[in-house]
Amino acid sequence: MDVPYELGLVWFRRDLRLDDNAALALALRSCRRVHCAFLFDRDILDSLPRQDRRVEFLVLCVRELDEALRNEGAHPGCGLIVLHGRAQAELVTLALDLGVQAVFAAHDDESTSIERDTQVREALLPHGIALHTCKDHTIFERQEILTQSGSPYTVFTPYRKAWFARLGATDCAAHDTRSLPHALAQRPAQYQRPVPTLEELGFAHTNLGSLPIPVGMSGAQRLLDDFLTRIDRYADTRDFPAIKGPSYLGVHLRFGTISIRTLVRIAWPLHLAGNASATTWISELVWRDFYFSILANFPHVTSGASFKPAYDAIAWEQGPQAEARFAAWCAGQTGYPLVDAAMAQLAQTGYMHNRLRMVAGSFLVKDLGIDWRWGERFFATHLNDFDLAANNGGWQWVSSSGCDAQPFFRIFHPVTQSEKFDAQGKFIRRYLPQLARLPDRWIHAPWRASPLELDAAGVVLGGNYPLPIVDHDAARRATLARYAVTKAVNG
Repeated sequence: MDVPYELGLVWFRRDLRLDDNAALALALRSCRRVHCAFLFDRDILDSLPRQDRRVEFLVLCVRELDEALRNEGAHPGCGLIVLHGRAQAELVTLALDLGVQAVFAAHDDESTSIERDTQVREALLPHGIALHTCKDHTIFERQEILTQSGSPYTVFTPYRKAWFARLGATDCAAHDTRSLPHALAQRPAQYQRPVPTLEELGFAHTNLGSLPIPVGMSGAQRLLDDFLTRIDRYADTRDFPAIKGPSYLGVHLRFGTISIRTLVRIAWPLHLAGNASATTWISELVWRDFYFSILANFPHVTSGASFKPAYDAIAWEQGPQAEARFAAWCAGQTGYPLVDAAMAQLAQTGYMHNRLRMVAGSFLVKDLGIDWRWGERFFATHLNDFDLAANNGGWQWVSSSGCDAQPFFRIFHPVTQSEKFDAQGKFIRRYLPQLARLPDRWIHAPWRASPLELDAAGVVLGGNYPLPIVDHDAARRATLARYAVTKAVNG
């Protein structure tokens, strides 16, 4: 911009940090002074359960962001302006009250977010106030990576190859926000309010405080520091839920308390030096970019449609039995210990190990024959790190209806997966203590144990632990028959 604005407003959303923040950096380059705001958006919050770990996590992150801004500012009235309402009304009113000439925010490609931003932009325009948005949440977005024919990639491996080939120093360079202390404007008196409490927002406390989930920018940094002490083992440990293998940064990437560029800047030199684990970790970050690209270029995937239209012809199980089996899956009462332990982990913590997301998802779709959209909605409600693009992509992958999904005839065996990835049953014992005394050989499939062995372990099948609600081999045959319709549709 040739002429800097006198006063701008940074609208924090999925970027709750000061370091390497693209929208904040753009505002600082474009404005002599800046205000910073966060909106607790009722269009999002009103539909959530009144006890939601994500909302509590969000409140704590916003509180830390406000404290950081107050510490950075040169005036006692500096800090975060916090609103609670609907974007179109609240942002326009705030922009007018502050007298800003421009509002700055990071891109968000979810359809409801695009609609929200369009409404805000149009509402600001008559007042001569511009809304500028910029890339922040991904390394490459939208149509930055295309095939040679100019179309978006729909297969991951060539996308990953193109992503790796294109990455340069500028793509993961940090956005400079060091001028913030000199540019941060003092809030008007009516906006010098503390961050609302959960109760003031209409929510109740959860068990977040008792979980090992550090919050905010400082929490993200602690997790990253810890992960870097074991990144060399990531490729070997990431699939085993009883082992501390993942980075656990998913929720922080979701809320932007750490920058994706920060992670790539650290991992990329390790990859170039031949560190296989760093390469594997970067590939997981590329999956994240890939699913955001799919969301941006094929928005129909989040409207209830399959990426592959032929898969919408599948006749899923319906009726009371399907509903009862879905309820059993949600409650971790399927009779398959690894699946049930995964669902217990989700219920108790809001987190589920990535390998187990695939196992639990496959079980719902291909053992129970239940529409993947049911599972997608359940995860959307319960995952701390829920992100529309990745959640939809993951569920379409496991149901074989998505781009570059597993073939429909690939069906995870819940017992084999358990024996392979939790061989000693440590994860199962952690979340299903009623099975803790079973020997390793039986803990993956308790129904195979003898009555004497079950009695010795204090396990009562159909009592304190359910019998399997389906037979896997029979379910596999039913799934292959169910998916045969896709061949007919494809001709």
